[in-house]
Amino acid sequence: MKYKRQFPGASPYKDRHGVRRWRYRKGAFSRELGTDYGSEEFLRRYEAAQTEHRTGRKAGAGASQTVPESINDLVASYYRTPEWRGLAELTTKTYRGIIEPFRVEHGTKLVARIERKHVMAILGKKADTPAAANNLRKRLGQLFDHAIALDWIKSNPARLTKAYKIAGDGFHTWNEVEIGQYFQHHAQGTVPHTAVTLMLYTGAARVDAVALGWANIKETAEGPRLQYRRQKTQKSNGILVSIPIHPDLWAVIGDLPKDRPFLATAYGKGRSAAGLGNKMREWCDIAQLPECSAHGLRKACARRLAEAGATAHEIMSITGHKTLAEVQRYTEAALREGLADSAMEKLLSRPNREQTVVNLQARFATNSTNHLKGE
Repeated sequence: MKYKRQFPGASPYKDRHGVRRWRYRKGAFSRELGTDYGSEEFLRRYEAAQTEHRTGRKAGAGASQTVPESINDLVASYYRTPEWRGLAELTTKTYRGIIEPFRVEHGTKLVARIERKHVMAILGKKADTPAAANNLRKRLGQLFDHAIALDWIKSNPARLTKAYKIAGDGFHTWNEVEIGQYFQHHAQGTVPHTAVTLMLYTGAARVDAVALGWANIKETAEGPRLQYRRQKTQKSNGILVSIPIHPDLWAVIGDLPKDRPFLATAYGKGRSAAGLGNKMREWCDIAQLPECSAHGLRKACARRLAEAGATAHEIMSITGHKTLAEVQRYTEAALREGLADSAMEKLLSRPNREQTVVNLQARFATNSTNHLKGE
């Protein structure tokens, strides 16, 4: 439900008078949040309960009050914006995991006192993990953009900093040798084989792959199609992915049970995205592929499409990407390789190639002789 996405740990109940109240509960820890869901008082109590549960220390009367225009105040306000409430559940969970540690450490500081040098110092603590530093920088950029909208500050100190350079290209993209090696260790009919085939021929992310099943197969005049809406974009109308089913994929899923997801557990239950990620790590390790991961299959799907000559927009229709920036890297790389091949073919097929090579050899030999003579 929505409250679980916005305020993890908060749940409703009815007291003995039938009044709906809210409680923050984590295991045996429990604190009352009042009756006015989402109000300033609710948020103050929620923050205090989170802090107490995390630190084991109960905030005093003065400390429990949020300092106006502080980081705590900014984060609480940001969590109430349409922008935040429009994010998918998985996205809010990920963002909270970045924002909350920052809020815990700097929550009492006034937003107006945060300068570029302070943000640089905060990010500098994560210099050894540049991807994490860049993710924090993005979230701070959003928070301080909100502060500008509230007229608390005039400029965004996070956007005045530079992103950290990351070696490589993110998650490793599976190549054909690695794909073949994986299938040598995981035969058709096994869940490991089905999982990789499903993601490789759909480009589906883990969170979408675990939910796919026969309910997503639609019969059309042209043949069966696989249709689903990406969970990451559900709050923004959900990008609809509708793709014809490749014969290799159909050979794998065609005989799977129709009463459960394609990647169901041995008990017929659906898997979580995190659970699939953990199993993928195990399956890749068995195949001796330490660099490969589930996300790399999504990139491998895009790579294959690009190498087959698909345009960036055609790849987007398969993978469900929202912007061209990501998929253009695959098409440009494939295009460069193709241009290099065609260019070399032109060089090799030029007229009088044999005579030209002979002439070059003679010229270099002559130059070498003249050089030895001291001319």
